[in-house]
Formats: sequence, structure tokens, C-alpha cells
Amino acid sequence: MPLVVNYMSLKSLLDKIKNELRKREEIREAVKNDMRKATRLSKQSILFTHQKRFDDARKLLKEANELFAKLHKVSKSHPDLFYSGSVNAAFEEYTEAHTHLRLIEKKQFASPEELGVPSISYVLGLVDVIGELRRDALDSLREGDLKTAENHLQMMEHIYVELTAMDDAYFLVPGLRRKCDIVRRVIEATRGDVTIDARRSSLESAIKRLTKVVQRKGKSEKG
Repeated sequence: MPLVVNYMSLKSLLDKIKNELRKREEIREAVKNDMRKATRLSKQSILFTHQKRFDDARKLLKEANELFAKLHKVSKSHPDLFYSGSVNAAFEEYTEAHTHLRLIEKKQFASPEELGVPSISYVLGLVDVIGELRRDALDSLREGDLKTAENHLQMMEHIYVELTAMDDAYFLVPGLRRKCDIVRRVIEATRGDVTIDARRSSLESAIKRLTKVVQRKGKSEKG
């Protein structure tokens, strides 16, 4: 008896698969575009935080969070899209922006659960906050606010110490060790800038005190 093959059945199956793949690719591109936008929003939020435009910074982070909400919804049916490179980059940038804003405004840290980001993205984003705090410290020095610059340096050092004390987890987060090596040099440079300014400030104060003493002595001798 000859074999009967239903070729039309196979064609319909492949057509269905093709449509599914096309739809998945459309979703993947949409997710990629959303994550790029979320990354841009977070970067702009960081800039606004440096400019002390905190309300504007929060508004942009809210927009980014709405994009993440869309991502979480899509990932229920396409979980693999949740772990793409653009998604990880967006989560890291969002963590950096949100943490930076929270530290400047309230001197507090937000948890990964509060931000709705994976732990690895949170840790890597946290490292990058150190670079933003250096910029804040330098801005404070230019404004003549040594105390605030010292506070920023203290936060930088605190983040670095806690990250490098994570024991085994320190080696389990891809890229963390390399980032920490970089920010260690950033912290050292900032400490040098703050120290120089502190010595300059101390010298200026000493000169002012000496000037007053000389002036008083001159007046008493004339009197």
C-alpha cells in the first residue's frame, strides 16, 4: 500500500511557525526600542539630578518604569526577551539614575525589589553611581562647598567597600570586579581633589587668622 503524505498539513504547520517567528521578532524589536528609550530617560534623569532638577528627574524615571512594566507583561509569554543585552543595560542605567537621585535627596538606598530590577543589574548599576558622585563632589568643590564634597566622597567609599565585601558574590556578578577596579581609581582621584581643597581651605583660614593677629598688633602698637 503506497504511503500517503499530507503535504498541505506540513505547509500549514510551517506557515504557523513562520507567523509566530515573525510576531516574536516584532515583539523583540519593540522591546529593544523600549529599552533604548528607558536607557535614554535614565541618562537624562541623571543629568537633571546633577542640575538639581529633582522633579524632572523623577518624572523621567516614572516614564522609564512604565516601559519596564510593559516589559514584565511581555516577558510572561516571552521570558527569554527579559534577559537580552538591551534589557540588562536599561536596568543598570535605571538603577544608577534612581539610586543617584535617592542618595542626593534622602541619603538612602533603594532595594532591587523596590526598583523592580534583577539583582545582578542592580549591583552593576550601583557601581556606576560612584562616578556620578564624583561629578557631584567636583561640582561642590567648584562651588566652594568642601563639606558636601566630603559627604559625596564618603558615599563613594561606602558603596565601594560594601560591594567588594560581598565575598563569593563579588566574583559571581559578571563584570563587577572590572568595574570595581575602575571606580577604585575614581575614588582615589576624588580623595586627592578633596584633600587638596581641604588643605587650601585650611591654609586660607590660617592666613586670615594671622592677618587679623597682625592687624590687631599693629593697631595696639599705634595706640
